[in-house]
Amino acid sequence: MFKGYEIIVIVKFNDGLFVGDYAGNWQSLNFVDTMLHFVIARTEACPNQRTVMSLPHSAVSPEDRVANVLRSPKLLTREMLAGVITALALIPEVISFSVVSGVDPKVSLIASVVLCLALSVLGGRPAMVTAAAGSVALVIGPMVHQHGVQYILPAVLMAGVIQILFGVLGMARLMRFIPQSVMTGFVNALGILIFFAQVPHFWSRSPLIVGLFVLTLLIVLWVPRYIKSIPSPLIAIVLLTLFTVSTGQILPTVGDEGSMGGGLPGFTELLVPLNVQTLSIIWPCALSIAFVGLLESLLTAKLVDELTATPSSKRRESIGLGVGNILSGFYGGIAGCAMIGQTIVNVEMGKGRSRISTLAAGIVLLILVTALSEVMAKIPMAVLAGIMAIVAVKTFSWHSLQPATVKNAPIAETVVMLVTVAATVSTGNLAIGVLGGIIVMALLPARIKRRATEEKSSPAQEK
Repeated sequence: MFKGYEIIVIVKFNDGLFVGDYAGNWQSLNFVDTMLHFVIARTEACPNQRTVMSLPHSAVSPEDRVANVLRSPKLLTREMLAGVITALALIPEVISFSVVSGVDPKVSLIASVVLCLALSVLGGRPAMVTAAAGSVALVIGPMVHQHGVQYILPAVLMAGVIQILFGVLGMARLMRFIPQSVMTGFVNALGILIFFAQVPHFWSRSPLIVGLFVLTLLIVLWVPRYIKSIPSPLIAIVLLTLFTVSTGQILPTVGDEGSMGGGLPGFTELLVPLNVQTLSIIWPCALSIAFVGLLESLLTAKLVDELTATPSSKRRESIGLGVGNILSGFYGGIAGCAMIGQTIVNVEMGKGRSRISTLAAGIVLLILVTALSEVMAKIPMAVLAGIMAIVAVKTFSWHSLQPATVKNAPIAETVVMLVTVAATVSTGNLAIGVLGGIIVMALLPARIKRRATEEKSSPAQEK
């Protein structure tokens, strides 16, 4: 009936769920639920794109379960090494975001440790990395500059409560209504932002800095052909840091980005009265923190679902994010959310698949900012920039820009994707970009949407 399609259909009747195909072969879902984790509809024309519709969260690959990882030395080693490179990738961005929000870098790093550890246990998406994020920093920054850092704690606590309520009420289900074109624009804009954030760290007249950047690219891209047991980004960081330290080279390092003193900070005291005036100051910021953080986390979870072909619980992720932000607030840190760049490092480069990888990332980051702070401070920024540049390239959906894809794509989807990219890149805020794409999709003239529908259905009518 439909040329080039393999289709599986799930139908709900009064007496249960049934699965079948268009040939009329139907079976009760109870017969196949042990084998069917999700439904994939794929076309021969677009083999690189897939749509995953998740069934219950219990349908997790055996390789991803914590118990199975702990019983397998090979899988455990893989997860631990993924956590190491993820922790190293977190450091420069967290430091830069803390500067934007007006808080001490060391405090934001500890808050990132708290978030990473909390979400590794409470989160709904295994292998997703959560820490102090730039989108949240952009929201908090204006309030801090206008009223002071003492208002961060109540604002973050209020945001955490809102996120918990969001999850408890099941509002995370609204994520399913975000169009695929908006998701593509979100991913492409993210790749652009990640890349250009690295440019200041390698664009230099110093041949040494440029050389380190190029060497990092070569190591990360070529070493996996010969060494598969150790992540290539970790090899690049260790080798090139040893080279710069042993040769006495003077160049920008992690230590130049912020204070790296050892030890743990104490808990943050509430320095403002809990009254109507304080509420009037914090509630706009708290709402923005809550919804920006939720939007970015749930979009990232959806992306990782597709990358790993495994389901996740968006409700659990919302509740876990709220609890994690409340805990991080007591350390004076800014609130956080999922970090797509570091998640890609964990999932794609480190091949992390379970909660062990994010737990390891949190533990390694804690060790780095306390006991090994002096060692961490000597890592060249050019090396970390090289790793994140590759992450940016891997994040970008190059398939969406291929001439054949653009030619065959509906006009409405192309317009929405471009608007999402433009809004995100121009504002530097992923949430604004996504909301802009959704608004444009809603405002597009009906005739354009109708044309898009006709274009989608035309291949089916050919046969």
